[in-house]
Amino acid sequence: MDVDYVIVGGGSAGSVMAAQLSEDASTKVCLIEAGGEGKDLLVRLPLATVVMLPGYGKLHNYAYETVPQPGLNGRRGYQPRGRVLGGSSALNAMIYVRGHPSDYDDWAAAGATGWGWADVLPYFLKSEGNQAVGGDLHSSEGPLQVNHQRAPRPIARAFLEAAAECQVPANDDFNGPDQEGTGLYHVTQFGEGPRNGERCSAAAAYLHPAMDRPNLKVITKARVEKVVLSEGRAVGVRYKGRGDVQDVRAAREVILCGGAFNSPQLLMLSGIGPGAELQRHGIRVALDAPKVGQNL
Repeated sequence: MDVDYVIVGGGSAGSVMAAQLSEDASTKVCLIEAGGEGKDLLVRLPLATVVMLPGYGKLHNYAYETVPQPGLNGRRGYQPRGRVLGGSSALNAMIYVRGHPSDYDDWAAAGATGWGWADVLPYFLKSEGNQAVGGDLHSSEGPLQVNHQRAPRPIARAFLEAAAECQVPANDDFNGPDQEGTGLYHVTQFGEGPRNGERCSAAAAYLHPAMDRPNLKVITKARVEKVVLSEGRAVGVRYKGRGDVQDVRAAREVILCGGAFNSPQLLMLSGIGPGAELQRHGIRVALDAPKVGQNL
């Protein structure tokens, strides 16, 4: 198969990339995802989150574990990662929190040009479809639906009342001008309508509405085995799906959206990474790049 762009991983980033790149009808886009489509009830119903946790067969979840951690007395840490269109946004707790503006400004001050709060806020607004609150720091026009919680538990209300009695200020918007205080988180769920209260994953927000475009090919339940290189340049990927191993050639770009774990893993499987480590696993070194997979 020949396309303009091939995207590996249909999680939060991959869903957005595939939907936005395929808006240009003259551009051919292929998205490859190891998991399923993310339209089933386990993803759509917020309560079903618990079924996708370890102990239930790792449904839609890679459910990684860390190596034993000295600081945890040798215990392993649980690392959930979505294995479905929507990625980890299809199994998370749906809490919508953008973080404190100073975090972004600190990144910019440290040299990450373009990552200051004033730089990233327009992109948050472009994505946000907030039905809970308005104002200059919010937008109701974006595809990612944000709403009040439908049925907070009584203990949550009691906690807020107790905090107020202790003079802790109330805060009904942790994405507003002030993050201090106690309140109920806003959640990425659909509002009024036939999907009222359902999870709004990145796939539901961006990708699912675009999947009928003739220039977008979405391949699910297929594992990408390597990035195909030619004269030092990425020209496509090789994947194994329900049948034989196949290649997808990309005329313009290969885009890795496998997340903090799977993207560097795929690079290393493709021979791009710390040379000595790759050779130890019998992988031919295409590019000795010591920082790949480090400093997580």
